[in-house]
Amino acid sequence: MSAEIITFGCRLNAYESEVMRGHAAGLDDTVIVNTCAVTAEAERQARQAIRRLARTRPGARIIVTGCAVQTDPALWATLPGVAQVLGNVEKLRPESFRRDAPSAVSDIMAARETAAHLVRDFAGRTRAFLQMQQGCDHRCTFCIIPFGRGPSRSVALGTLVDEARAQVAAGYREIVLTGVDIASYGRDLPGRPPLGQAVRRLLALVPELPRLRLSSLDPAAIDDDLWRLIAEEPRLMPHLHLSLQAGCDLILKRMKRRHSRAEAKAVIARARSLRPGIAIGADLIAGFPTEDETLFAETLAFVREAEIPFLHVFPYSARRETPAARMPQIPPPLRRERASLLRAAGKTALSVFLATKTGTEARVLVETEGEGMSEHFARVRLSRPAPPGTLLTTRITGAGSDHLRAEVP
Repeated sequence: MSAEIITFGCRLNAYESEVMRGHAAGLDDTVIVNTCAVTAEAERQARQAIRRLARTRPGARIIVTGCAVQTDPALWATLPGVAQVLGNVEKLRPESFRRDAPSAVSDIMAARETAAHLVRDFAGRTRAFLQMQQGCDHRCTFCIIPFGRGPSRSVALGTLVDEARAQVAAGYREIVLTGVDIASYGRDLPGRPPLGQAVRRLLALVPELPRLRLSSLDPAAIDDDLWRLIAEEPRLMPHLHLSLQAGCDLILKRMKRRHSRAEAKAVIARARSLRPGIAIGADLIAGFPTEDETLFAETLAFVREAEIPFLHVFPYSARRETPAARMPQIPPPLRRERASLLRAAGKTALSVFLATKTGTEARVLVETEGEGMSEHFARVRLSRPAPPGTLLTTRITGAGSDHLRAEVP
């Protein structure tokens, strides 16, 4: 029997939860809560989950870990029912889960090791996650993640290849490359191989892998090798998700981002010219400090002009000890209102994007018996059930506001 794991946050956390599942095998009546520190809401949800566990399962051993614990371990140790807190380094070490193991949170800024653990089973998922990088060397003014994850560290290509082969052998037809800042991959490795080179070699060395997908990319750091792959490699999915955060130059500057509005627009245009029909996604923050109506209107206009169908919008959340937390703040209700406007623009773009797929062929990875995901990261409802984890060639017969409909031969 294995410990129950509750995961908050990103794909990297999901990957690490599966690493911990292996380490915690045999721990009865144990719950591991893997926290996220990106927003105050993510932390609130994790605290709520812990308090609920303490009430409903008073005999359970609760272990709390993740970025929120890494940045403030003392706070999480005081929550009811918490028996152990583990930092982001310790949670990936099997010895941390011995019954007599103490709480431990190392200095993440001194971290040098990178998780390179073989994960062959992702509970309830049809796509495998493959961690290729950890940490971040940039200091965006809103972000606490470098203090939860430490400096950028890359996984050696040979290890990535071994893990990808094992995941394909376990039955996974799609692998998602994950990390905190995967565009920075390789800068700490011998020869400094960029992300594009790593992706090209991974695909060449694992020819049995049908589909490879990238997680969020910094638009300022897409290298020439990766652009060539976007243009030419059919096994690299036609889906580019960008860490934009804003579409206004002044706000981007105050965020300490490395791209401008014009540069972000050029990246999107280049992707569409190289891979017609490519799906574009973006992370955006609504209500960043100092963002008045005129500055917000620039970001909203950018989203509408660029027609970005897959948006991930966060209302700004002040993170302790970050520079943005000391800037003049926008009232929370206004942040939420602006987030709603951005999401509405994204829904309009999504509806238009999906309509363009009607009458085309799509390769769908089945996730439940009646639904799957296309190459373009679009949800597809199938005309008849199919086994989860299989790849089907389908014909798109129609589109709803947030999904496609497909005929299965």
